[in-house]
Amino acid sequence: MSDNWGFSSTGHFWDHSISINDYIAQNVSVLRMNNSGLYTRARLSPLSLTYYGRCLANGNYTVKLHFAEIIFRSNRSFYSLGRRIFDVYIQDKLELKDFDIEHAARGVDKTIVKEFKAVVRNKTLEIRFYWAGKGTTALPSRGTYGPLISAISVESDFKPPSHGNMKTLIGALGLLLILIFTVLGIIWWKCYFKGKSPIEELRGLDLQTGFFTLRQIKAATNNFDAANKLGEGGFGSVYKTLDLKHARNFPIQGTLLDGTIIAVKQLSSKSKQGNREFVNEIGMISGLQHPNLVRLYGCCIEANQLLLVYEYMENNSLARALFGREEFQLKLDWPTRQRICVGIAKGLAFLHEESALKIVHRDIKTNNILLDRDLNPKISDFGLAKLDEEENTHISTRVAGTIGYMAPEYALWGYLTYKADVYSFGVVALEIVAGKNNMKYRPNEDYFSLLDWAFFLQQKGNLMELVDPKLESDFNKEEVLRMIKISLLCTNPSPALRPTMSAVVNMLEGRAPVQEFPLNPIIFGDEALRSQYSQMHFHRSSETETIKHSSDSTGIGSPSTSTRDLHQINPDSLM
Repeated sequence: MSDNWGFSSTGHFWDHSISINDYIAQNVSVLRMNNSGLYTRARLSPLSLTYYGRCLANGNYTVKLHFAEIIFRSNRSFYSLGRRIFDVYIQDKLELKDFDIEHAARGVDKTIVKEFKAVVRNKTLEIRFYWAGKGTTALPSRGTYGPLISAISVESDFKPPSHGNMKTLIGALGLLLILIFTVLGIIWWKCYFKGKSPIEELRGLDLQTGFFTLRQIKAATNNFDAANKLGEGGFGSVYKTLDLKHARNFPIQGTLLDGTIIAVKQLSSKSKQGNREFVNEIGMISGLQHPNLVRLYGCCIEANQLLLVYEYMENNSLARALFGREEFQLKLDWPTRQRICVGIAKGLAFLHEESALKIVHRDIKTNNILLDRDLNPKISDFGLAKLDEEENTHISTRVAGTIGYMAPEYALWGYLTYKADVYSFGVVALEIVAGKNNMKYRPNEDYFSLLDWAFFLQQKGNLMELVDPKLESDFNKEEVLRMIKISLLCTNPSPALRPTMSAVVNMLEGRAPVQEFPLNPIIFGDEALRSQYSQMHFHRSSETETIKHSSDSTGIGSPSTSTRDLHQINPDSLM
């Protein structure tokens, strides 16, 4: 390839182990056409393959595209069943629609040359081959599809500039290079003394996710139309995209071209959490795949915009379904609540024990549990997540999370282990049974939360009072009582007495008995919970920038908590 030419390829082949050889096709039979050397190899792409001719003189050009189908065969085998269909754009103009090399050349291993006229106006010629989601994808084997191009030739339709003009051009280029090196030197100097920003670090990571342009995202969301807004949290706004069939000129990803609706999370310009959580969320979830984790399609880092592209969850959050505005609440019967609770537990068990990266989520709550069309739960929002390295007994970190879901040892002393997520899960499980928000439910002035009320009912031996009246009597009493006991076990004030999430799954599914420990809330739990609540309540009503916690215990330290990291339940997110 000439120094004046560059190319980019996007996407991954579906259901296929990726190697560099998958992007270069090699002929599998003897080629007998003229100039056969041009067609022995060809470049492939699973989605979009773009060539850029740079530093060209403005004017008219003749572009010739050389094609030959060297993968599919015409014999009686699976290799004869494949169909490769793609589109060709030159200077953003659609020149070939649903182009089939084998059909156009009237057979395999036969050449077809397509000639076009193009106008260069900005010194650059762009030729794009784009897979439109048509044809076969698994014949003769999985991952065989997408555009294929053997060679490109470009000739100008005008005389080249004279030597005098070339000298002028060389002089101008020299001055431009001096300017570029000067600017790069200034940038390097600033980076050397200030360090890389999180976004710069993100671009340098080998993330298993896609990068999209702001133009693509705006096309999919109708320029962030308020009508597509799904909600708003501490990170920023979340938008539903339009049917991507209306944005075909701005392909998002191969799997999305059939009109699949996705969700875009936009960082608010007023966000207090900033780039740190954006980078953290992408880094944590990009390589994770589980039925109970929200799938991340990719992100956009452009201008001042920070955007995450997720799968769209039709039924919004579990918080809205349980105790949002009445018109948005869903009628969740007991089997559905049981299935949701088990799904959340399986997602956390995966994060804590099964994934390659052991992760503490730190912000498990009903707002961060999303429900798909079939009411299957998926854990979302990994902006506060932390890696749990196996050689460390705990992580000392500044406190960040949501009031009412944080474990007492973490909220008070910054002592973080995966047992903090277990505690948060216990609160969520209790909310699922009761259909009430932990921090908003106060039966009377003696009880400050749903969990506090549950501890009281546990001591009185009357746990069934917690059951959501909406269920009436249509539930399995044994399963309900089991879930309540598991939730109280998970919210035990002592992290050592809380179960692992894999043990929780076994207990919820009835494969293991529920462990029971006598609870003395006076010793630790009740007082700790009330201390947490009173301090957070005082914090919300004061103008203090941070809260300092101190402890006489050794090895824990005295972390400080910034107001920017303590979340209250956002009423807008329950709409």
